Amino acid sequence: MSARVTLAVAGRVLVQLRRDHRTLAMLLVLPCLLIALLAWMYDDTGGATFDRVGPALLAIFPFVVMFLVTSVTTLRERSSGTLERLLAMPTGRLDLLGGYALAFGLVAAVQAALAVGVSVGFLGLDVVGDVWLLGVVAVADAVLGTALGLLVSAFARTEFQAVQFMPALVVPQILLCGLFVPRDVLPAALGALSDLLPLSYATDAMLHLTRSTSAGAVWTDLAVVAGFALGCLTLGAATLRRRTP
Repeated sequence: MSARVTLAVAGRVLVQLRRDHRTLAMLLVLPCLLIALLAWMYDDTGGATFDRVGPALLAIFPFVVMFLVTSVTTLRERSSGTLERLLAMPTGRLDLLGGYALAFGLVAAVQAALAVGVSVGFLGLDVVGDVWLLGVVAVADAVLGTALGLLVSAFARTEFQAVQFMPALVVPQILLCGLFVPRDVLPAALGALSDLLPLSYATDAMLHLTRSTSAGAVWTDLAVVAGFALGCLTLGAATLRRRTP
């Protein structure tokens, strides 16, 4: 893996994103709008319900948005022949995926800063722990979505197939991450399955920051999320094809 090649790929992706205003708006504005809509829905509850579900959604929205955008963008590169041309150059598969992950990770940092700023500064989300750590967790969630999207793009043949992976890989994680039912009261089998899903740890980290000033458990959950993201990138590089058959 070459740092120079990885940075070159990341720069190319960032230039493309800057020119694609609709995708950029989806990445940066949509999570903020969805969180604001949720806060408005629960406005009559005095903010207690939003304080309960808001942190989990700060983990979920970046994850889902980055998964969709990354998987579709990568497949578009393959179908247009761009991916094949890049891999014909001195560009390794890990260089390519690392560049994509770095570029979308930078976008995720901006996305997380905006989402956390809107949630805490304008919508009044109650956070007991460090607000900056809330942003770090949001970035990790977005990078996880990016890594999973890159992995899916290695198996899907069309953009529609990439979207079809969402009910299989994303929706179960949303259902079992603790957003609807606390994970400790799930049936034993579902609780065990929840322990195997990375979004559960991302949600746990967010919820912990709203209830405690101790950051030890948060860093443990972050390490698990980072491990899943690295595993997805490695597996994606191992299975990446030059073009769709």
